[in-house]
Amino acid sequence: DLYRKVFVFRKDPSDAFVVLQAQLEQPLRNFTVCLRSYTDLSRPHSLFSYATKAQDNEILLFKPKPEEYRFYVGGKFVTFRVPEGRRDWEHVCASWESSTGIAEFWLNGKPWPRKGLQKGYTVGATAAILLGQEQDSFGGGFDLYNSFSGELTDVYLWDAGLSPDKMRAAFLSLRLPPALLAWNSLSYEVKGDVVVKPRLRE
Repeated sequence: DLYRKVFVFRKDPSDAFVVLQAQLEQPLRNFTVCLRSYTDLSRPHSLFSYATKAQDNEILLFKPKPEEYRFYVGGKFVTFRVPEGRRDWEHVCASWESSTGIAEFWLNGKPWPRKGLQKGYTVGATAAILLGQEQDSFGGGFDLYNSFSGELTDVYLWDAGLSPDKMRAAFLSLRLPPALLAWNSLSYEVKGDVVVKPRLRE
């Protein structure tokens, strides 16, 4: 249970990463991924990378620059422009629905204008799920200059789109529905220089 704890990725650039184990019974036609990050990086970095053997960017949350997030599904992406952070924790949730191809992006509990992405697509179930690196092949192919350096916490993956109330609940760390990946019952393996520490402040 990682309640009130964080992963600290200490080096920049870094070859470290964290492997997450999720029990996916079937491919995903809807999903929501949420996490909280704290970094002073201005270069591109990966926050959440979900690769299958067929597609290395099956699901990817990527930050190419401080005022931009990219959300990939099945190798295609949409861009969400954001105010440059005040060097504080940023909480992001991204959800996607196959039937409409609607991609939602929430930053610090507020929704951005929705965008269209990969209507009718299905996300593969046999996946390598990593924090801290961007996969260019299944479970590997890292570029050190896309690595994450800083602190990550509150990582979740659901096989459904969350309602606006639940999106806000995720931001506020309130009670959440059962998830494929849940921070308070995370099955993970640290590879390299990543340290689990208490959160410094709420």
